[in-house]
Amino acid sequence: MLIKESYADVQTKVDGKETTMRIFLFHPTIPQYPDARFPGVAVFSEIYQVTGPVARFARQIAGQGYIVAAPSSYHDFTGPEPLAYDVEGTDKGNAWKIEKTLASYDEDSYKTVDYLLSLPTCTGRIGTTGMCLGGHLALRAALDPRVSASVNYFATDVHSRTLGPYEAANTSEDAPPNSDHTLDRLSEVKGEVAMIFGIKDTHVPDKGRDLIRKKLRNAGVVFSFYEFAWAQHAFIRDELSKGRYDPAITKVCFEVLLELFGRALKTDLGVKDGRPEEVEHVC
Repeated sequence: MLIKESYADVQTKVDGKETTMRIFLFHPTIPQYPDARFPGVAVFSEIYQVTGPVARFARQIAGQGYIVAAPSSYHDFTGPEPLAYDVEGTDKGNAWKIEKTLASYDEDSYKTVDYLLSLPTCTGRIGTTGMCLGGHLALRAALDPRVSASVNYFATDVHSRTLGPYEAANTSEDAPPNSDHTLDRLSEVKGEVAMIFGIKDTHVPDKGRDLIRKKLRNAGVVFSFYEFAWAQHAFIRDELSKGRYDPAITKVCFEVLLELFGRALKTDLGVKDGRPEEVEHVC
């Protein structure tokens, strides 16, 4: 499927501060069908904003028949240009990640979904995905009831409650008082979720993954949980991954994304009847 690329600048306002957020758009096109309509997918980037690997990931999704919108997360601090995969870029990205407030992250995701839904070529079905920081943002965006499916790679800072300004990491099972952290709001997720991790990921260790899985289950979220034995952090990043890029596992994960998005976003499932499902215990 062919793709048309463009961008839109939208205004955000949090705590009285107005900023311009650029949304990079990757739109599938079918010759002679100008009114073709597609589901929308919000792609959230890692700490380096919309880099080459993120754009290529977005194009792959768009090529399967989804309108992809990728917001520039750090519009609070800088322009829409990506940060470099070097020490300076990494330091800036990690600093801004915790300086940016949860309210600002939420405003970004709401505005991105709003933009997708405003397009006459969007069917109104919305999915989210992303890698690293973006994996967390995609999961947090799924707190929005308009999101029907979310595929989250690595999802850093979920288990430790360390997205946005914080005093100290908190990996307890019990929610802190009045917590706004993603880990403690999972019961708000209405769509289906797929979580993808590498077992060798030092950013989300064994106990962290176990905590996320337990909290998802306790919250009643419909979810799948994938852990790949040989994969490290950022294993889908096909550029400057510090030796961690794994094309074979990346391909498997993309099939996971296509299965969930195809079923939840492209298929009209109708209204869920709410009746308990009885699974027959047979060999």
